[in-house]
Amino acid sequence: MNRAKGQMINAYTPGNGRLSPQDEALAKRRALLLGPAYRLFYETPVHIVRGEGVWLFDAAGRRYLDTYNNVAAVGHCHPRVVEAMARQAGLLATHTRYLHEAILDYSERLLGYFPTGLSQVMFTCTGSEANDLACRIARTATGGTGIIVTDNAYHGVTLATAQMSMSIGPAVAPGPEVFAIPAPTAANYPDGIAAGFATEVAAACAQMRAAGLRPALLIVDTIFSSDGVLPDPAGFLAPAAAAIRAEGGLFLADEVQPGFGRTGQGMWGFLRHGVLPDMVSLGKPMGNGYPVAGLVLRPELAAEFGAAARYFNTFGGNAVAAATADAVLSVIEDEGLMENARQTGALFANRLRELARRHDALGDIRAAGLFLGADIVENGRPAPARAAALVNRLREEGILISATGRDGHILKIRPPLPFGPDHVALFCDTLDKILAEQGGAAPVRTSS
Repeated sequence: MNRAKGQMINAYTPGNGRLSPQDEALAKRRALLLGPAYRLFYETPVHIVRGEGVWLFDAAGRRYLDTYNNVAAVGHCHPRVVEAMARQAGLLATHTRYLHEAILDYSERLLGYFPTGLSQVMFTCTGSEANDLACRIARTATGGTGIIVTDNAYHGVTLATAQMSMSIGPAVAPGPEVFAIPAPTAANYPDGIAAGFATEVAAACAQMRAAGLRPALLIVDTIFSSDGVLPDPAGFLAPAAAAIRAEGGLFLADEVQPGFGRTGQGMWGFLRHGVLPDMVSLGKPMGNGYPVAGLVLRPELAAEFGAAARYFNTFGGNAVAAATADAVLSVIEDEGLMENARQTGALFANRLRELARRHDALGDIRAAGLFLGADIVENGRPAPARAAALVNRLREEGILISATGRDGHILKIRPPLPFGPDHVALFCDTLDKILAEQGGAAPVRTSS
């Protein structure tokens, strides 16, 4: 949501667009059955029926390059993931209250990707549930209730996590015990992001105490996706983590979006910052579309929480989830997708920066692997209307993307990890053509 104007980013308005009669009827049926809280992407929504690799296909058979969907991290309908899911579903699908090897084998493998000290995992179905669970654990461990987030954060859809998700809008967030601080940008912290961000954490803790609250948790998405994709400078999170701990709180790294190799420099975004979180939440790409998520944490936190309350999640960590998630790890490893994210992401960022030198509408480019943000501007200022127009023109040209940021003017680019140089060329050539159409330099064709 664009909080400043109270409008949704990249949303369909019923009655608008150029839907076929069949899709118009489908949209009306959807609204009748699902209600008004749901939203569809694009001025003219896309009727998707199939996915394969980095492509999505509509009902007419047209294919679209997916540069937005980080859920299908190893590619849509990856055959190894689908096979593992189907095989286990045909054998056993039950909860974690029985002895079973699959969840333990997967846990050992997953935890092997984490630094020493983060040695236990609790399973959920969604990243929202993982962040909600983290709040419960933090409150048990600290005795506090205050939570710090960034001012356009997104952390989930449960009551607790929605109140921490400033990007949803003022009708929902912040909750009474949630304190928002400015996102880590040079504009917000001209004297230095690392020191400034840590100072804001300490100031938020002081505000809590003045209100009679005790700090419990600092939670950040380590790529700051909804704040505008803010990966740099590497290392700036460490002082903020130290600041919340000095106040008696814990640090939670939300890896639901940047996790599982997307940044290209390690499996998790927090590794770029040289910081050891107290807890790490996982979700979206973990099952490549199958609903599996989790919370990795220090064992002493789990022990304290477990002594005070039992935890059970009917579907979290079920045998099918474990088999599916294990297959995802195998694909990431065997296909070298983390290294591909590093190499292709660097190529992608360089190509976008080349375009920015020729098109005034393209501003700052920020990237870590295959997670990129590109500012769309007019006269150097945020241009959300132009960003929305670009998103919809790209959709018309067969490329799916969306926008993010407090003003809704930042292209958010996070394709499936098998994305390659040819896909980069297709995206950049198409963006170049559209920007030239809107005014500016002539396009330069680079793809074959």
